[in-house]
Amino acid sequence: MGPVRTHIPVLRQEVLSLLDPRPGQHTVDATVGAGGHAAAILERTAPDGRLLAIDLDPAALEIARQNLKSFAGRITFVHSGFDNLKQILHDTRFLHPTAILADLGLSSASLQDSSRGFSFQLVDSPLDMRFDPSSRSGEIRTAADILNLEREAELARIIYEYGEERQSRAIARAIVETRARQPIRTVGDLVSIIARVIRRRGHLHPATRTFQALRLAVNDELGRLERFLPQAIEALVPGGRLAVISFHSLEDRMVKQFFRQQAAASQVRILTKHPATPGFAEVTTNPRSRSAKLRVVVRTSPPTPLL
Repeated sequence: MGPVRTHIPVLRQEVLSLLDPRPGQHTVDATVGAGGHAAAILERTAPDGRLLAIDLDPAALEIARQNLKSFAGRITFVHSGFDNLKQILHDTRFLHPTAILADLGLSSASLQDSSRGFSFQLVDSPLDMRFDPSSRSGEIRTAADILNLEREAELARIIYEYGEERQSRAIARAIVETRARQPIRTVGDLVSIIARVIRRRGHLHPATRTFQALRLAVNDELGRLERFLPQAIEALVPGGRLAVISFHSLEDRMVKQFFRQQAAASQVRILTKHPATPGFAEVTTNPRSRSAKLRVVVRTSPPTPLL
């Protein structure tokens, strides 16, 4: 597998400016993806700074290995979810890093993988949507499992709460009516159901919110984020920085509220009164960046005692 040369890390300059990586520092990239941010940080922390690269998606982790070969002696790769941060740091002895970054966006490689079902444009793809397809059967349900097995009311709740889709009840009803005749198996199956219920809204594809909802539900993304945030603050050295890039309002709201609570408790100082967002030039060259929001805090509380 060769490197992904077209990968463009979102808000690269803003991340570098706000995290301010320096030579010799230790950094955690909690969602390394294709390694774009990691490469930029490793360049800044040369010659002896180290980086812990974590990702739940084994395919993304392998791409990062290829793209970051030139930094191989300074990186530790871990296949895991970032909500296991405390255990990962203990197991790798990568204790009290100076900076932690979490980019909550879906990697380009995963989006373009026709076996995963993340993109509503790849109509023949199976509706899987697991970040870790190597997980054992029964551990994590696929999107197809949810669509074909959940009650109508639960489908409506998932689509409304996780996708903020106002027509969630109509979509859920159409899903249940369709699966009574035949199982819903592919991206095209689901897209055609949604297209019968709602029309296109400007640049937003009618299936966007439903696909977001299913992905969040399959991977427990909000639960993972909620578990990750306090672990990240606890892990940092005093003066260490935590940066989170979110791509939709549910994630951003959770990050903003957590940072405010931590600031009120004198645990952190907020560096981004308003989130950093992409400029016109970045959105033009990388349209997927348009919804990105970067929030950063610096830890002000004393170090957490090691157990």
